[in-house]
Amino acid sequence: MDIQSLVDNVPVEGEYSLEGIDFITSGEQFLTFQLAQEQYGVDILCVEEIRSWEQPTIIPNSPSYIKGVINMRGIIVPIIDLRMKFSIGEAVYNETTVVVVLTVENKHITRTIGFVVDAVSDVLNAEENEILNAPVFGGCISQHYIKGLVNVGDNIVTLLNVQALQSIEPHKH
Repeated sequence: MDIQSLVDNVPVEGEYSLEGIDFITSGEQFLTFQLAQEQYGVDILCVEEIRSWEQPTIIPNSPSYIKGVINMRGIIVPIIDLRMKFSIGEAVYNETTVVVVLTVENKHITRTIGFVVDAVSDVLNAEENEILNAPVFGGCISQHYIKGLVNVGDNIVTLLNVQALQSIEPHKH
């Protein structure tokens, strides 16, 4: 096979499938996960990795939702239990419990934080016009943590603001 025949097989602009794989051409992708019986999502571009639950090293005098820290390839990563942070029932750690590690760059600062969730669900593709503003009604999750809502079949997925998640409130003694 020569170079020209290889070039002829490369998809050109406007062709969005290659051997049955559809390419995303617009919209955003979110990693969805479960907390209690509810579905939440975070921007998939911020997901560094998904790790199985392991007991982190405890940090004395930290808020109860901060479970501790882990060493991830030389980076010290704080581990936050989202169920506890949002006061959504009791935190239970079992075989489906995972830590979603998110990395966000803010003004020349890169932060990596792990979030304990009950289970990872799927990847959600959402167009900008499908993301609805969350109504203000004083739920258990503060409004600044919510980016929007997306209807998925009969369910609603709450999209979380990754930058707001990365802020840790001052500890009240």
